[in-house]
Amino acid sequence: MQVCAAPPFAADHVLSCDARWQAHDLLRLHRLPQFDGEPSWVRGAFERAPYAVVRRALAADGFVAIGLRGVERSQRYGTWVYLDDIETAVAPEALAHRAPLAGRNALPAFAALAALQRDAVGGDTAGVLAGFVWGPTGSTGFELATQAPTVTLSSDLDLLIRAPEKLSHDTAIQLLNQLQTIAQRAGIRVDAQLETPAGGVALAEWAAGKARAMARHARGPQLVTDPWAPAHVDA
Repeated sequence: MQVCAAPPFAADHVLSCDARWQAHDLLRLHRLPQFDGEPSWVRGAFERAPYAVVRRALAADGFVAIGLRGVERSQRYGTWVYLDDIETAVAPEALAHRAPLAGRNALPAFAALAALQRDAVGGDTAGVLAGFVWGPTGSTGFELATQAPTVTLSSDLDLLIRAPEKLSHDTAIQLLNQLQTIAQRAGIRVDAQLETPAGGVALAEWAAGKARAMARHARGPQLVTDPWAPAHVDA
């Protein structure tokens, strides 16, 4: 988030994340509390689409950390809401096979998503994401969940891939190459993030075979040698 509200709770009340919601889940909210110093675009954006995305940040009991998005790429705002304000939640994988609004499927991000969907529908065991639980995030996931036009001609396709078990570097390289092929055909970037026990790790970074990878967690980013190592399960 480029702008973030002050936490509505004391620092010594901060707990770990509520397991009922995970990073990148989209939450439909009953209401959005007023925040001191919030950007001017926040109210209009919430009226347009009363949704927020769960972000990686700690929260006190009864709260969840969220991110709000406006129309412009620069319009991002991080804050917290009460759990009672949540109406429904949509995980990225629930959007993996959802279709865009009529007339929007020609946009490159949706074209790339459609290529992944065709793999799955065809039952191809060699499909790009065969065997993985995955779903779109970012502007693509937001539009599919809210039905509010958000994707543009230049939008990337952001993906979340659940990876509770260790992914070998060879498998990561193969998966990355397959996704890059789809991206090139669509004329955009496909950015995939692995959801590991240590947090979110960029597929490209893990495939690169570096000594350590950046894992993004609610407690903050950390460099880890193995995102699946037992020492990082509750990191």
